[in-house]
Amino acid sequence: MTVVLFPGTFDPVHYGHVNIAKRAAGLFEKVIIAVYAREQDNILFSPQERLNLVQETFRGQENIEVVAYSGLTVQFAKKVGAQAIVRGLRVFSDFEYEFRMALANHRLEPSVDVIALITNEEHTFLSSTTVREIAALGGDVSSMVPDHVQEALRKRFQVLGTDQNIVPLTSLRD
Repeated sequence: MTVVLFPGTFDPVHYGHVNIAKRAAGLFEKVIIAVYAREQDNILFSPQERLNLVQETFRGQENIEVVAYSGLTVQFAKKVGAQAIVRGLRVFSDFEYEFRMALANHRLEPSVDVIALITNEEHTFLSSTTVREIAALGGDVSSMVPDHVQEALRKRFQVLGTDQNIVPLTSLRD
């Protein structure tokens, strides 16, 4: 069985992630979506909240499993029997970053390959950072995230208010 790992922070999961995961599920027998579960600064949702949001997003997908993990991604990939790590590419800068990470991971674990899928054109602008910033400013993210994620964002920013330092508001408010 060909197993691939699709890791990420998923803060929050958005339609770009969904696009990559579903396409990988069409190519491979099993896709394990691995939600990085270590507490970090500037993360909007807790590890458990992110895990729950991703699980809800992919509920009912036969060959997609959603799990939490911490530590080195490539070691987790080996632990779960993944032959490859799947990554999504949106723009040229993603390629440079992913290329360096793939080389480092290959150095750590040569038996785990990295496969990059180029996102569909309509998702090239999407990033979790962009979604968080738009939501923090009260913008409509309904075309970017599933309904349950939009509702979670609304509730989170209702609690945090405008005086929060989790989402740096730099580019979309000017």
